[in-house]
Order: sequence, then structure tokens, then C-alpha cells
Amino acid sequence: MSDDAQKRPFPHRHSGHCESGAIGALLRDRCLDLSEPLWFGIGGGLFFLHTRLIKVGGLALTTYRVAPLAIVRNATRRLGISMRYERFRDPEVAGERLETLLAQGMSVGLQTCVYWLPYFPAAMRFQFNAHNLVAFAKDESGFWLSDPVFEDVVCCPPEALQRARFARGAFAPRGLLYYPEKIPAALDVASAIRAGIRSTCRHMLAIPVLPVGVRGIRVLARGIGRWPTRFGEAQARAEIGQVVRMQEEIGTGGAGFRFLFAAFLQEAASHLGTPVLSELSAEMTAIGDRWREFALIGAHICKGSRADLDAYQELAEILWQLARREEVLFRALKDAVPA
Repeated sequence: MSDDAQKRPFPHRHSGHCESGAIGALLRDRCLDLSEPLWFGIGGGLFFLHTRLIKVGGLALTTYRVAPLAIVRNATRRLGISMRYERFRDPEVAGERLETLLAQGMSVGLQTCVYWLPYFPAAMRFQFNAHNLVAFAKDESGFWLSDPVFEDVVCCPPEALQRARFARGAFAPRGLLYYPEKIPAALDVASAIRAGIRSTCRHMLAIPVLPVGVRGIRVLARGIGRWPTRFGEAQARAEIGQVVRMQEEIGTGGAGFRFLFAAFLQEAASHLGTPVLSELSAEMTAIGDRWREFALIGAHICKGSRADLDAYQELAEILWQLARREEVLFRALKDAVPA
């Protein structure tokens, strides 16, 4: 790192998830240091959706978190932090705007495509347009970035970052950058925590008709046992692979998000003076462990080490169990933090 870049120290911290890590880093750079679980939970990050109406790579979408940038928008709004979001049509204008902000000493959140970021190992680079990171300096080497999924800050060539900011496809970034404009002198963290919990309970329990939340887990459980006969063995493996990939390889993943939410509940118990949240945190951790067991069996199916129909039925039974446990947990959570 050049001397100029070193003059701009950045409080980088390795995080579990890019979006909650990026907003945490942006505000930490402005002397507001909240934990990643608090950003994730206040932002209402936990979610579940399984639908064939939306396809990713020709396969049904399964997602374990809310839409891209929803965590940033929800968390900052609930904390009363005013944010500015800017998108661009012209890559050159977007680049100039980023350099101007960095020259003013401001760190800036960016939405990017992982595939075009050369500091990622080749095996980890794929077309995913919703990767969040923070740019904090530029010198002759390139842009210095605080990427939450890396241990240390990284440097990225300008042309590569530009391609990452203007990749096409689903969730195209369109050069998105964002940063805080105004931070209240005093934050009501407890009220924001309550709002985040109520939002998550609503998503997991109360959205009718759509395959969302606990309902969505049951939709997946109902279908997964029939996939070998419905699609054939090869297609069924691909479908399982998609569910597991979205759970374990995209961002923090389904089980990882549950561990992050469990940590949030542990902190929330202290902030709200509600001990039952600690008990629910322990149950959510156990639920995350069960999701990991689901992924392990799914991985064996994908590799062909388990091709029997019983394996699919075992996955379905795990999902039915998870749906029951999550429904009980979120109903208890809703009762513990009433509106």
C-alpha cells in the first residue's frame, strides 16, 4: 500500500456476510461501531423463499435472506441514519464520482459482481451481482477496498472494479454507490432491535399465499421427495445442488444466516432485558446445525454417493422438522417482543 493510502487507515473487519459487513464497516469508519449480528438482525436479514416462478441458471430460486440491499436500507432507516444511494448509466461518470468522494476522505459502499473482482480466487469467482464492499482509498496501484469476506484490505485495478460495478444480469449494480449523509447524535438501538425482530417474524410467519418463510420451507419439503420421479435422477441432483449452493456457498448461506441471527438474539436479550431471547438464540443455533445436516446429505446426493430415493425422503423429513421448529421459534419470538 502506498504512503497516500496508508494515510487513510480503515477499520477493516472480517465479517460473516458481505452486506451486513459492508454497512458495519461504513458506519464504523464514522465512529459508530455496532456488531455485525446487530446490523443483520435490525435489517431483518433472515428470510426464506422457494419458488419456480423465478429461475437462477434455469433452476428454481431458493433464498435464505431478504433482497439485496434490504439489510442496509432497513437497518439504517430503523436507526434513523440518513443514507444516499447513487446509480449511474455512464461507467465513466460513475468512476469519476467514486474518485471524487474518495478524494474527500469518504469511504463508500459499492455493489459489485464477484466474477470481475480479480482478488477472489478463480474457483470462487462466479456471476453474482449483489456483492457489497467498501472503497476507502485510491492510489497508483488501484482502488483499496475493505471486502468483508477477506481477512485484510485488498487492492483492485480500476478497470476490474468498473466491470464489477457495471456487470449485467439479475440485480445488475448499475454502478451503485452509497454512504451515510447524517447520523443521529443518539441512536435508539432497542427500538430498532424490536422493529427488526417484528419484521423477521412477519416474513417467516405471516406472508399469505407466497412460498415464503415457514410456508416456503414446507413447499420445498413437499416437493423435494418427489423430484427423482418428477425430473429424473440427473435433474433432481441439479435441483438439490441449487438448494445446497444457495444455502452454503452464496454469501453466508441458509445455516450461516441462522447462526448470525442467533448471535443477534443473544445481543438483543441484553439490550432489551429479555432473557427468553437467549433461550431462543440457543434454539436457533440448533436449527442452524440441522440445516447443515440437510446440506451434507444433499451434497452426498450431488456427488452420487447417495442416489437412493430414501435420501430424498430423508431431506424432506428434515425440512418438515425444520419448518415445525422455526414456526414454534418465531411464534415465541413474536410473543416475546410484542408490537
